[in-house]
Amino acid sequence: LIVAALAAAGTLLAAPVRADEALAKKSNCLACHQVDKKSVGPAYKDIAKKYKGQNVAAQLEAKVKKGGQGVWGPVPMPPNAAVADADIKKLVDWILKL
Repeated sequence: LIVAALAAAGTLLAAPVRADEALAKKSNCLACHQVDKKSVGPAYKDIAKKYKGQNVAAQLEAKVKKGGQGVWGPVPMPPNAAVADADIKKLVDWILKL
């Protein structure tokens, strides 16, 4: 019974991770980013590490929406104006928790 309860809890905790990774895929973020390795852009885990303990969610949400350049190298991140603000917030929250 305990093992079943722990397995169910693990599934519930993993569900938001899969859901937000699915949102990243749907929003075309995974064309340039990967969770755990550098691609065109930085790995999401590297972003989480860089900003750990900092209150930067609003700043990163604005960067996702408007685009940016220079923090992670010379390749610019294009604006993502078509992605809903609520989805950008979910994505940034997910990335910062990795």
